Amino acid sequence: MTPDKIKFGTDGWRAIIALDFTVYNVARVAKAQADWLHQNFKDPKVLVGHDCRFGGELFTEVVTKVLCANGIKVALAKGFISTPMISLGVLKISAQQGVVITASHNPPSYNGYKLKGAHGGPSSPKDIAAVEALIPEDVTIPSESLDQWQSKGILEYVNLEDMYTEYLQTKFDFEALKRSPFKLAYDAMFGAGQNVVRRLLPGAVLLHCDNNPGFLGQAPEPLDKNLQELAHTVATTPEVKIGLATDGDADRIGLYDEEGNFVDAHHILLLLIHYLHKYKNMSGKVVIAFSVTDRVKKMCEAYGLPVEVTPVGFKYISEIMIHEDVLVGGEESGGIAVKGHIPERDGIYDGLLVYEFMSTTGKTMKQLIQEVYDVVGTFFYDRKDLHVENDKKNAIIQKATANQYPTFGKYKFNRRETIDGIKYHLDNGGWIMLRASGTEPLLRVYAEGNSKDETADILNDVLKTIL
Repeated sequence: MTPDKIKFGTDGWRAIIALDFTVYNVARVAKAQADWLHQNFKDPKVLVGHDCRFGGELFTEVVTKVLCANGIKVALAKGFISTPMISLGVLKISAQQGVVITASHNPPSYNGYKLKGAHGGPSSPKDIAAVEALIPEDVTIPSESLDQWQSKGILEYVNLEDMYTEYLQTKFDFEALKRSPFKLAYDAMFGAGQNVVRRLLPGAVLLHCDNNPGFLGQAPEPLDKNLQELAHTVATTPEVKIGLATDGDADRIGLYDEEGNFVDAHHILLLLIHYLHKYKNMSGKVVIAFSVTDRVKKMCEAYGLPVEVTPVGFKYISEIMIHEDVLVGGEESGGIAVKGHIPERDGIYDGLLVYEFMSTTGKTMKQLIQEVYDVVGTFFYDRKDLHVENDKKNAIIQKATANQYPTFGKYKFNRRETIDGIKYHLDNGGWIMLRASGTEPLLRVYAEGNSKDETADILNDVLKTIL
């Protein structure tokens, strides 16, 4: 029987636990990683950790055993960790690579394997492809225990939570934030950010900050539909003026304003560009994924900042951040990196920046968003995730690629882009995008209009057209 073909998507390899994400397949990936490291480094060292998902400790132990048995020094994180903790840790301990056992925002039945580079961000697409090409069909899982590898001096343990918390304390004035007139509510979505926020902001209102690897059956993705308890908490607690949520491995962000209205990643990107450039006098290139609003281009034009658009996948943004002076880099899905931090998405860091923006200016989220609208105009964005069979998903994408959708109901477009998925620029100034998930039987339909009602109508017409 031929073993499963393991394929890394936009952000690591992800699969359903016990179906494809098995101890044996994880060991195959670890063996490929060990071989790649020996090809590229002398005496390599890897930092390894897992988030709050089911089986994380088991799979991390397997990775550690395989790497150690293949002569790779391993630093193993104690307890669950976030993805940004691994990326920061790789830099701090001068490791050649990092591994995070996580499926990020995927449903609870999934787990995954992310690779991090020595620069403190996602491994480059080239390096990931090279590791993938080395995955063997057969592998031997070592019988030695972790204690044995530790006694041999090839395994050590590190406390990444302490390292990351102490690092954040050098970046933000937490005493000032504790005195903020705006109380913060935080929803960890049962994910890996829970301990850090509890330690740094003890006065915050905390939701879902306990370890539940089933996530109550819900994907830990910081979308409005998944965060209604946080929305209600902010809307009904007078002193709470900001709601922050992070995903399962705490690298993605979602926000709520003081009235309990969802603030999506497009608005967060614009808020961060506005804050860093106009208030902090920082500059640099802005790098955005293909699925991000064109309002970012409008703001950058107004501020004289260069813009670059990449395919979807933060690894493409991180690659540019390593080599160029980048102010903000981000995705529609809530993964955003900023200048002055590591070239990595970090939901907690981004949330603290927005919280600092509010606290130092004394302005509410709505007031700050109005400042953004004064530059780029008002807009509303939404996305529908269609759970469709792969055959149906692929048929829709093939039809769109062949330009066989002349209109979407009443909505006409004046141009198409196909950098990653198919993006239609509408005559009304909005846009539509169709993109297939690389890790799930899922078709994502994105839309932006000038109001909430118009955006809902656009999505409705798109669904009628393609289904």
